[in-house]
Amino acid sequence: MPTSQSPFVLPSADRARSLAEALLSIDAVSLRPHDPFTWSSGLVAPIYCDNRRTLAHPSVRHAIADGFAETVADHDWVPLTVGGTATAGIPHAAWLADRLDAPMAYVRASAKGHGQGQRIEGARLGAGDAVVVVEDLISTGRSALDAVAAVRETGATVPAVLAIFSYGLDAAVTAFREAGVPCHVLTTFPMLLDVARRQHSLSDDAQALLNDWQADPEAWSDEHGD
Repeated sequence: MPTSQSPFVLPSADRARSLAEALLSIDAVSLRPHDPFTWSSGLVAPIYCDNRRTLAHPSVRHAIADGFAETVADHDWVPLTVGGTATAGIPHAAWLADRLDAPMAYVRASAKGHGQGQRIEGARLGAGDAVVVVEDLISTGRSALDAVAAVRETGATVPAVLAIFSYGLDAAVTAFREAGVPCHVLTTFPMLLDVARRQHSLSDDAQALLNDWQADPEAWSDEHGD
């Protein structure tokens, strides 16, 4: 379970390091502290994560499924349904559900405007069901926790969110704490920086810029944007 200070549950160091190495090797996570990215929100950031790249690499996606399955095996979350966030969490939720031989659902960003107007597709959820929500990336946590809220509206419980990677932003820590749900992540921002530094692809100056961004993304964006 998470500590009283944080709702985030961290993986073993070996698993976190191995996955961080894999994400960097396939450019699923890119670090450009001196030539920052512009996110869809408009914020300027020295890091960009696109875990959709994992879909093209069987060994990486197998490692992700292994990590999620081991997390579930370590807890008594039954009866269990796997719920993916649309769209990035869907493939990883499907692979996990297959590993567990469990029902699967996915949660739309909003209810569709035709047919039965469903927001949650797949397994029908209700009281007595436990649903782990699978997300690819945690930034502020808003999309994952929106899915958690939708699942809870059915009467089902959400014992945890599972995610591949988290930026480790304070906003996400606060949001998950307020929602009362832990988030189990397979690798972390500090581990990613440590791997990059050990691979000699990250200078001390670059690491300082990345740490400054994590401490205050909006201020960093204001300072380093055009």
